Amino acid sequence: MKLMKLLAVALLLLSASLVSAQAVTRCGGPTNALYINSPVFHFDVCHTGNNPYEQLLSPSTVVGLVPDWTFTEAMQLSFPSSPAVVNGVLYIGAAGNSNNGLYAINARNGTLLWAYPTSYGVLSSPAVSGGVVYVGSWDGNLYALNANSGALIWKYSTGGQLTSSPTVVGGIVYFGGGVPDPNVYALNAATGTLLWRYATAAYVNSSPAVVNGIVYIGSTDHNVYALNAVTGTLLWKYDTGNQIFESSPAVFHGVVYIGADGPGTNVVALDALTGNVVWTYSAGSSVLSSPAVANGVVYIRSEDEYLYALDAATGTLIWNVSTHGNPGSSPTVANGVVYISSGGGFYAFNASTGAVLWKATNNMGSESTPAVVNGVVYLGTDFFPNQVMAFHLAGH
Repeated sequence: MKLMKLLAVALLLLSASLVSAQAVTRCGGPTNALYINSPVFHFDVCHTGNNPYEQLLSPSTVVGLVPDWTFTEAMQLSFPSSPAVVNGVLYIGAAGNSNNGLYAINARNGTLLWAYPTSYGVLSSPAVSGGVVYVGSWDGNLYALNANSGALIWKYSTGGQLTSSPTVVGGIVYFGGGVPDPNVYALNAATGTLLWRYATAAYVNSSPAVVNGIVYIGSTDHNVYALNAVTGTLLWKYDTGNQIFESSPAVFHGVVYIGADGPGTNVVALDALTGNVVWTYSAGSSVLSSPAVANGVVYIRSEDEYLYALDAATGTLIWNVSTHGNPGSSPTVANGVVYISSGGGFYAFNASTGAVLWKATNNMGSESTPAVVNGVVYLGTDFFPNQVMAFHLAGH
């Protein structure tokens, strides 16, 4: 009996230490870094979609954006994945022909560094951690690749077409199973060994945010789930009343924000610890995009072709503005500017007013969410001209 008690205490201490390890990664806050990375979908593991360190691009300078470089694959692949940019390398998934896979591109000049082929397209956005790139494919595999060479380290096979973008925290990689796989997965990031799997009632395209030892993710079964990051145990779930088809949660200051695919209530803010409703909002149509949160404002795009700015504390509408077409990306925020792609073009809006600051028309309808780092804006396109593009300020 004494031995059993000692074992129980040891397990509790191990679980506590692992949860503590999960909490060390912070989203936002001051930094002295000279070079900023965007290593995961929507910038950080909280999926805030906000780069608080950008200084070169601002509402007063963004009008000077010009094309820097473009990368076009010979077979006219589309790039529906959202780019990760780490240490001067852009990683992005490609789909559409026999050259499906993950591409690593020099972020400074647009030259191809390496490409790893997959059987089907890569719509998942890559996550880069500890010199390894993790990405899911429609071929049902989650891949771990050497970030420098593209060499396969391991792969894990699921029962679904993966579109969920992985998140890596504390040596664990988390992701959702795609059609028709109704599971949330946690794998050992070094080996690919399954640590736990949590079954929802329907497939999971949403990408997990991992904050303070809790995994937050949406499912097409209508629910937002909060799971213990170490054990996969359910902490709470909330039924939004609509499918959560593609929207991924953003977690900031103790609140979980997410969009839902359907009429009526389709933007929800929940208490991160309890799952209690903080507020709800009804946009003009389904919300497939993931919210971005910056400076007390939630930015989210609806299928009514509008970008909404909502008060993060109350859900009150601050402004909305047309993006002039579908499909479109999730918004990205950096230094007072909101960037978003849509069928009407690629836009930069003033984050405070919604005024159009800049527009490019050579990108039409991309679902790739832009990454904004170090004064450069990166974007994939999944409609003609099927390119990866970089924009920078003239003279920089």
